[in-house]
Amino acid sequence: MLNALGEPQSLLLLGGTSDIALAVAERYAATGGIRVVLAARPGPRRDAAAARLGALGHTVEALDFDATDTASHPALVEQAARAGDIDVSVVAFGVLGDEEEAWQDHDAAVRLAQVNYVGPISVGTALAGQVRAQGHGAIVFLSSVAGERVRRSNFAYGASKAGADGYYLGLGEALREHGGQVLVVRPGFVHTKMTEGREPAPLAVSAEEVADAVVAGVAARKELVWVPTAMRFVMSGLRHVPRPLFRRLPI
Repeated sequence: MLNALGEPQSLLLLGGTSDIALAVAERYAATGGIRVVLAARPGPRRDAAAARLGALGHTVEALDFDATDTASHPALVEQAARAGDIDVSVVAFGVLGDEEEAWQDHDAAVRLAQVNYVGPISVGTALAGQVRAQGHGAIVFLSSVAGERVRRSNFAYGASKAGADGYYLGLGEALREHGGQVLVVRPGFVHTKMTEGREPAPLAVSAEEVADAVVAGVAARKELVWVPTAMRFVMSGLRHVPRPLFRRLPI
């Protein structure tokens, strides 16, 4: 369980090679090593991530994870919990895809939806079962401001994030009576491997800043955080812009 300071003894990273997921694990290393389950595709990146976290004092277990292999997700969560309860789970996987290909190429569109929407719902359902069995646990979903109001420039990605965002907000309500917590994190543009080579948007942040918001949000038992905080007010304004005007904005 989380201690008096809101710190976990165990951490499950789904999409464990994600820059943000690793930054979260690094933040939790500041007060001593914990048990970290690194769920990601096998390969050099996962090996490097495991070594990086082990050097910080964490006890690391690596598990094979494929976001699109939904049939394997319940067993994966069960395996992650064999050594003890899962205090915090971070759902950190996703793809941006090519914005124009994502609505013109059938295979690309389906893959984006499977990774960004179907996959998170699959693991979320499995994690919810684990939280109910434990009677405690925090689930963190890394969403995006792109899902707050879907834009023409990346509507396939934004729609997938909007759907998963809504699911996790509802999951938080469902798990509340079972002792669970769900934190939805909505960052703007984040400097990571996934956005490398893209022009940064205003109010861009680092993976470390998102990780700080995750750690603080879990400790405070928050349900929703924006990174940076100012994005909440920006998106609130955009949400109410009339559609004829909205489509003329350079966003």
